[in-house]
Amino acid sequence: MRALDPEVVEVIWRAVEPLIPRRQVTHPLGCHRQRASDQACFTVILVRLATGCSWEDAERLCGNVVSDTTVRDRRDEWIGAGVFDAIADEAMGGYDRIIGLDLSDVAVDGSLHKAPAGGEGTGPNPTDRGKLGWKWSILTDRNGIPLGWTIDGANRNDSVLLAPTLDAAAGRCLLGEIDTLWLDRGYDSGVTRERLAERGIDDAIIAKKRKRNTGEAIKNVPDGSALAGRAHQLVAVELRSTPPKHRPQNTPPARPVRAGGRRVAHRKAHRLAKPLATGHNTYPLSL
Repeated sequence: MRALDPEVVEVIWRAVEPLIPRRQVTHPLGCHRQRASDQACFTVILVRLATGCSWEDAERLCGNVVSDTTVRDRRDEWIGAGVFDAIADEAMGGYDRIIGLDLSDVAVDGSLHKAPAGGEGTGPNPTDRGKLGWKWSILTDRNGIPLGWTIDGANRNDSVLLAPTLDAAAGRCLLGEIDTLWLDRGYDSGVTRERLAERGIDDAIIAKKRKRNTGEAIKNVPDGSALAGRAHQLVAVELRSTPPKHRPQNTPPARPVRAGGRRVAHRKAHRLAKPLATGHNTYPLSL
């Protein structure tokens, strides 16, 4: 894996090292146990993120230089210090300088993920028999680069997470550069339009909600973002108005039905079956 090549890891560490705050020694004599290396802890975290393995496996892959418990404690320490937020800002700024973010079309949507161990910020997943999970709400540019995100319990509605997701992008000074915002029908409400107006977003395309168990869109929806909803409605009308095609000539006829309503089973002769001795080219039903 290219991301775990030693030269790549070394370059990443050189970019991350200045973002890690220096630890203040509080022991009066300075004779406490030697602290584990920040670079060794970061390497274990990088291996876990790149491979998706467990903390214990990441420790073994890194040669058991530092324990997984120490790495998790260092991770929590860096989260509290805002290290990972600084890494995300640095990575996003570098991508924008070298390749460039495309904010002409931006989309926001949520996704559900399992959280079997539970914990703060999780909730019952309505699509997984009420098991604990959490929801990610992510705002991406036209090429799928994440610009802002937030998390909450799996039972949280997507529209509720829209405001904090937009605020996360606004914290990086990207919200004002968005041309068009795309949302699915889960965000179609007056509250969503109010939240967008409060943040200066006036070009939003929101798919219209549909009636339950039908292909028709709900009528009397406010006109602020009817383009996507109208497109879905036209597709649904086109599908309903398309006449069924005639049965092709080579389609086999339907199986005959007995008086009792049960279809007659047509058993095909096995390729190794031989005709009966009667000479009428009949085959046994089974070998």
